[in-house]
Amino acid sequence: MKKVIFLFVMAAAICLTVSSQTAVAPKLGKDPVKKVMSAMTLEEKAALVVGTGMRMPGGPPPSPNGKAPANPPANPPSGPVIGSTQTLVSGAAGTSFAIPRLGITPMVLTDGPAGVRISPTRENDKNTYYCTAFPVGTLLASTWDTELVNKVGKAIGNEILEYGTDILLGPGMNIHRNPLCGRNFEYYSEDPYITGKIAAAMVNGVESEGVGTSIKHFAANNAETNRNSLNTIVSERALREIYLEGFRIAVQEGQPWTVMSSYNFINGTYASESSDLLTNILRKDWGFKGFVMTDWFGGKDPVAQMIAGNDMLMPGTPDQVKAIIKAVKDGKLAESILDRNVEKILNIMLLSPRFKGYKYSNKPDLKEHAEVTRQAAAEGMVLLKNDNASLPLGTSVKNIAAFGNTSYEIITGGTGSGKVNEAYSVSLIDGLQNSGYTLNEDLHSLYANYLKLTKAGRPQLRGFMAMMGSKPIEELALNQDIINGMANVSDAAIITIGRNSGEGSDRANAKGDFQLSDTEQQLIKNVSTAFKAKGKKVVVLLNVGGVIETASWRDLPI
Repeated sequence: MKKVIFLFVMAAAICLTVSSQTAVAPKLGKDPVKKVMSAMTLEEKAALVVGTGMRMPGGPPPSPNGKAPANPPANPPSGPVIGSTQTLVSGAAGTSFAIPRLGITPMVLTDGPAGVRISPTRENDKNTYYCTAFPVGTLLASTWDTELVNKVGKAIGNEILEYGTDILLGPGMNIHRNPLCGRNFEYYSEDPYITGKIAAAMVNGVESEGVGTSIKHFAANNAETNRNSLNTIVSERALREIYLEGFRIAVQEGQPWTVMSSYNFINGTYASESSDLLTNILRKDWGFKGFVMTDWFGGKDPVAQMIAGNDMLMPGTPDQVKAIIKAVKDGKLAESILDRNVEKILNIMLLSPRFKGYKYSNKPDLKEHAEVTRQAAAEGMVLLKNDNASLPLGTSVKNIAAFGNTSYEIITGGTGSGKVNEAYSVSLIDGLQNSGYTLNEDLHSLYANYLKLTKAGRPQLRGFMAMMGSKPIEELALNQDIINGMANVSDAAIITIGRNSGEGSDRANAKGDFQLSDTEQQLIKNVSTAFKAKGKKVVVLLNVGGVIETASWRDLPI
């Protein structure tokens, strides 16, 4: 009898042990966030506040299980970087950490702000996944139309949603402090009020589709050259009234899911390590409810970033996870602060389509979005001068001579993370032909051959250099006889001047960039002289993302 009782007690003990080991863990969405957090280990909390890495040329890919790569790059580049989350959405910029046992899903972050930046091709997949290249930020602000910008935001949000991503890394809304900032095309204005209003409209439009935004780069990030080490010295008044005001409006009128801290120092402190910026101003003064993420590889001290209120470090490295764990164990980082950051991330995760199990189609309505793009582009164009009613061209103009490289190869957007992989673009000459105009074929052939030959002699850039782009092709120099011949047989002339710029470096106050090159100056002068002598119209178009100097040539008789 004693033996039976002993066996029964032993069996009961084993059952209790097994029961305790297999107790049902709380699940995000089914249980309160704080209960889910109480079930997380320190290691899991540290991993959640650090991204899972990214794929870069020469670097290892993220692990397929969503964990950070074992061997991150020792010296990540200070310039622009584009990641790939191959296991979820190819070409996405980053992914958050997943903890399946607690129902914590990954969030996929995609670059913007002029549209969704993902790879059009995927491994073992014959389909293509193009996105719409929407008008750049400066052009959208030039519409002064918040309803239209909201409409653009909805279209972008739909592409984010249907391509299986969660958060757009945009809109960009830094002030145009200097007209030569390489990234001005992504930003709205030199005016903080219009910046805030347009950004709020964009945020509300995107997030109406059930996906998130990350307004950036917070704050006073107004230059690209040396952006990781630039120390912005600014008074409290200037900071509040100029560099922060647009962000305040966007936060209070849009409540974006996330804010992205900037690379630069502000008065000697990294933006991502500033409690005054990220906690006192952003949260206490403005009432921001979401979470803050770093710009990619931004800041230096992960513990200082946690304390400041920079909740997620992107794209994430194992060393950052280790540093956070060690700081908690050593008493240098209170676990309550880590919990605070984790809670903010989980609260936003509850809103994300991937967490909700949205069945994305990979088929957004690109045709409809193209119509939205065309409307916004048309309404954002600015007429600088129209002497003698040169525009509209009128019914008497049938045949047009199109001059300038970018009449034939239009620039659709800047380089870097703001570049979208669109399926196609419509050049100026294609647009004119679609509208019923006839283009001078001899001139067309001349430019086509020139561009083809020039491209063939240029090096093929790959990786980051390809993303940043290369120097533009020098404008074709035409002799006066060719121009005079075009004036004899064409009804009007259009001259397109193009400029591009992007991440990692600023533009130059030099010929061929901010200033027209000698060839461009001569082209405008010669075409204007020849066509005006025949009583024919000349129109100069600026296909630019930033500004160029016009004072030296605007009074030519064009």
